[in-house]
Amino acid sequence: MCRHIAYLGPPVSLQHLLIDQPHSLVQQSWAPKLQTNGIMNADGFGVGWYSSESGGAGGDPQDPIPARYRRDLPIWADAGFVDLARVTRSPAVLAALRSGTPGLPFGESACAPFACAPFGQGPWLFSHNGAIEGYPRKASSLVASIEPERLLEMEAATDSALLWVLVRERLERGESLGDALADVAHLASRQCEGRFNFLLTDGITIAGITLGNSHFWRTTGGSVVVASEPYDDKPGWNSVPDNTVLIATTAGVEVSAL
Repeated sequence: MCRHIAYLGPPVSLQHLLIDQPHSLVQQSWAPKLQTNGIMNADGFGVGWYSSESGGAGGDPQDPIPARYRRDLPIWADAGFVDLARVTRSPAVLAALRSGTPGLPFGESACAPFACAPFGQGPWLFSHNGAIEGYPRKASSLVASIEPERLLEMEAATDSALLWVLVRERLERGESLGDALADVAHLASRQCEGRFNFLLTDGITIAGITLGNSHFWRTTGGSVVVASEPYDDKPGWNSVPDNTVLIATTAGVEVSAL
């Protein structure tokens, strides 16, 4: 399993959001509180963020393509990330830790968040917290539903990268963030066994699927955070029920049945 977090609101430093919190994403890499599969998340990490020139959620409308920083080592072992996090501020962030599935490839390309680059352009960042059981053998029907040229666009030979190809395909044909995630969650859960917790953002909206693992959300000070588990003990965190779709903006959060 993995851990992930998405944020929208006034520009915030990556250090404040991901490092300084009492139960930060960094601490969750070695001591997650609510993780039910695996005990650590030390197989890599990634952070995606948007330009803060506009000073509000959504970043710079002239530069909607997110930046990413991904590494194939534990987040606590990357001294360079500390400096990057200290000086980088953004109104929209998606970050993830990886706990790799035995038998699947490792490396930076296997770490979320996934994005359109290098195969195209788009404003999205995607993370999958979970696993397709028995991948790839037990996902043959899911793989067969994808055009061969799309399969060549997988960043890594992992279940999460496959799911991102399916989500991206739907986004590029005009589906909303929530509909794209729900469609893929329905498809994957019908054809495969597994856990399908998704987070997706375009820098303006966060969409999430809770299916098999935990999600929490909190709004405060004109911001919204959606995360695998709370990063502090302050009030206001809301547990997301299983089998639901979440749509969050700085204006509010909606949760509906999947």
